[in-house]
Amino acid sequence: MRPTNARSIAAQSGLKLIGLPMDDEGIDPDAFADACARLAPKGLYLNPTLHNPTTLTVPESRRAEIAAVAWRCRVPIIEDDAYGFIPIHGPAPFAAIAPDITWHVAGLAKCIGIRAAYVVAPDVRSGGPFAASLWASSVMASPLTLALATRWIEDGTADAILRFIRTETAARQVLAKEILPAGSFKADPLSFNLWVPLPEGWTRSAFIGHLRTTAIGVVASDAFTVTGNPPEAVRLCLGGPTTRSGTERALEYVAHALTSPIMASIVL
Repeated sequence: MRPTNARSIAAQSGLKLIGLPMDDEGIDPDAFADACARLAPKGLYLNPTLHNPTTLTVPESRRAEIAAVAWRCRVPIIEDDAYGFIPIHGPAPFAAIAPDITWHVAGLAKCIGIRAAYVVAPDVRSGGPFAASLWASSVMASPLTLALATRWIEDGTADAILRFIRTETAARQVLAKEILPAGSFKADPLSFNLWVPLPEGWTRSAFIGHLRTTAIGVVASDAFTVTGNPPEAVRLCLGGPTTRSGTERALEYVAHALTSPIMASIVL
């Protein structure tokens, strides 16, 4: 789920989103516990594997800490596992650590290119109202799409596509590491994205304008911020160019921009 979609769903449901501080291992469990005590939240939304946009994967030890707080405070976890199948040896999902309070959403769009998802409810009693809500909002998931997904999973096509995506993503991340200035971005070796804190001299709006002619998708930090001021940072998506040579040319353009912030004044 895109962050903007999460915000739209929250707005339609009359829910208020509150951001939690993060470190290099994910959200701060103590900050989460404090928020539970002060705000009595209705749920905790997490994108714990190849987090969008930072590409962080929350390690299992931190997942256990977060799950312990959620279980103690009886806060349901919504686990958006859109990238969960990408890592070959990823940590256990929250649905395995705290199955009685976790809603696990396993999307296929990022893994095999089919816009469908499987949802594991925490218990049978919760599944009934969820199915009723799904029926009220969209009647049902597309039978044709789900039939195709099932066929691909059963006949091995899904595994073949997943292997290709891993290989291509890893190759493009290698290009990014070789071309962009050292330390200029954060990324997992299997992530589709780069998280780029902008150097002094660039604003995110100017940087996005400067890269508008490239095939690399650029999204400002505003799209991922629910509280506080967005940082001067952007998410770059490496999946836009159709070829590696196109990716290389686009990254060279990005590298020049990152080392020439004076361009910001020209764009403005």
